[in-house]
Amino acid sequence: MTDDEAARHRAKMEKRKAVQDAEVAGKTIEKGLLIVHTGPGKGKSTAAFGLMLRALGRGWRVGVVQYIKGAWETGERFALERFGDQVAWHTMGEGFTWETQDRDRDVAAARAAWAQTEALMADPTIRLLILDELNIALRYDYLPLAEVVETLSRRRPDLHVVVTGRNAKPELIAAADLVTEMGQVKHHFAAGVKAQEGIEF
Repeated sequence: MTDDEAARHRAKMEKRKAVQDAEVAGKTIEKGLLIVHTGPGKGKSTAAFGLMLRALGRGWRVGVVQYIKGAWETGERFALERFGDQVAWHTMGEGFTWETQDRDRDVAAARAAWAQTEALMADPTIRLLILDELNIALRYDYLPLAEVVETLSRRRPDLHVVVTGRNAKPELIAAADLVTEMGQVKHHFAAGVKAQEGIEF
């Protein structure tokens, strides 16, 4: 790179930094966020647990309510158990709907999980709450959508909530502060690769 090219690059980056600094300075609101991870691609729960790890690193107390997944022995649960009382973990599901094959049982499990969710939302020591696969429970009408959206919208001002699962309802998307849709470009499962420890669970 010549001296002239280096000078042009530096001038360009200085201008960009000024724009970025001005934009950042203009953001003054601090609040608990309602975050939704949805879409057909892999990584929704993984991203939520990554965010949870960040929060734990900041000393926050965090909670997890798993709506559909049964009592799997997952790597994330083993890892988070090491944080002791800093994590309130509740696996409330009984497995995927094609495994239980019992709608009444699925509805009862979802209602119990929602009661646990409300209890954690009321706990002032919880700063971040992951509602894993809540979107699936809402998709199958296991819970009243309007009540769920209203309760999440009325959460206390400092509570961050992350909802995961495919097919997020439009009403939940509208209420959210941040929505990320995971797209599926390619998945190893389609090539016959099974779910693997340390990657899927």
